[in-house]
Amino acid sequence: MYSCLIDGVRLPVAPSKITRKINTKSKKVDLMNLGEANILKGPGLTDINFEALLPSVKYPFAVYDNGFKEPLYYLDLFKRLVKEKKPFIFEVNSLTPAGYSLFITRMEVSLESYSIIEDTSNGMDIVVSLELKEYKRYTTQTIKIEQTSSHDETPKAVIEEKRPAKEPAKSYTVILGDRLWDICQKQLGDGSKYKEIAALNNIEDPDLIFPGQVLKLR
Repeated sequence: MYSCLIDGVRLPVAPSKITRKINTKSKKVDLMNLGEANILKGPGLTDINFEALLPSVKYPFAVYDNGFKEPLYYLDLFKRLVKEKKPFIFEVNSLTPAGYSLFITRMEVSLESYSIIEDTSNGMDIVVSLELKEYKRYTTQTIKIEQTSSHDETPKAVIEEKRPAKEPAKSYTVILGDRLWDICQKQLGDGSKYKEIAALNNIEDPDLIFPGQVLKLR
């Protein structure tokens, strides 16, 4: 059993196939009298492609966390992600029939493009082809020259690093061994928020969470 979440929203039908392409930054160059050579470099950003089925009616095999939603709900989500130009969390969980997590793919990505496929063979349902790209946060550096009071001293260059603020995830899928306090500490930077998150998810006993459970974090 799989579940697939985009920006905290679970797709009603998990994609049957997800392609992940790990690119490299290697370059091919032409060397005089030697021909082509390859300059090997490290891995680049990962491309992710898959198709998602958006049912127009509620099927027994479709799963909805908060009741049935029309395809337009998910199309609005994709439209917003492109318009906001912000990275989000893409998450795929493999669960046992008992609900225990076998493995989790969780990474920050951007939505590069999506195509809506309307095919008469799908009836009133819609298939959307999505292209995601791994997102890596970067650091910008500002070089500030500090002038000295003495003409004999060389001005000092100070490098100031600025990192884009990372937004907390909107949801989190519980894995075996998790505690609500630890989740809040790791995801929100404040373990004491466990009561607040328990209330947000209608959890009466914060000590009772189970693998595969999707928690809203904001």
